[in-house]
Amino acid sequence: MKKIKNIAFEYFQITLGCFIGSLGLTMFLVPNKVAAGGVSGLATVFHYVTGAPVGWTMLAMNIPLLILGVVFLGKVFGVKTLVGSVLFSVFTELTASFPVLTYNIMLSTVYGGLVLGLGLGIVFKAGGSTGGSDLAAILINHFVPSVSIGKGVMLVDFFVIALVGLTFDWELALYSWISLFISGKVIDFIQEGANYAKAVYIISKETENIASSIMKEMGRGVTCLGGYGGYTRENKDVLLCIVSRLEVPMIKEIVEKYDSKAFVIISDVHEVLGEGFTFESQDVSN
Repeated sequence: MKKIKNIAFEYFQITLGCFIGSLGLTMFLVPNKVAAGGVSGLATVFHYVTGAPVGWTMLAMNIPLLILGVVFLGKVFGVKTLVGSVLFSVFTELTASFPVLTYNIMLSTVYGGLVLGLGLGIVFKAGGSTGGSDLAAILINHFVPSVSIGKGVMLVDFFVIALVGLTFDWELALYSWISLFISGKVIDFIQEGANYAKAVYIISKETENIASSIMKEMGRGVTCLGGYGGYTRENKDVLLCIVSRLEVPMIKEIVEKYDSKAFVIISDVHEVLGEGFTFESQDVSN
């Protein structure tokens, strides 16, 4: 039953994501000739050149990519991609009569990219795809994990936006690039998770006092890593602590209090799994 519920929830997410993504096209991008790359971008260009419906054109263009998806990513992924591609095309046609919220080119570019990226991010999170350059980007990510899906979309869609410039004008191509950039960032955010935190590395001679204060005053765990200076060859302790964005000023104050010359590195962490972040702390005492 749990497996069935998980599968049902995944397909619900795909359906919801396709509907949200279609709103980005029909209420913002397509009416303003902003083609944010991919098959949807090609279908937008084709629509204004020939008058063909955007939704059904996307579906026709997706068939060869669907075949590649099944071959390289498996039948399960192929089914999800087939469902996503069909739903995305159908929703695009069903929402074609929805009111256009703005004809301001900049507003349509920004909000169209946000809504489209949100929808596609939800679909990707469920392990599906809407086909097109999205599927091409997932294939790239499958073989080269260091290339995120959002960046893969931007890479593939560059050529589509060039076509927009040749067909319409280069100003619309520039707006299309902005929309594509925004949607890619939103996709990455959905994929990487909302547990956006900071990793703090502290190199100091007062690591014991700093670690003790962090644990007592902030309630955060601290990991002590062994290291040594590349020039002095002296052994040094390196503290590692994961904190929320709001806790960064507090940890800076603690370090400053004990060692104003401490070396501190603060970097972004997009997903944190563990006690104090994703999972609730559990009582493991006997």
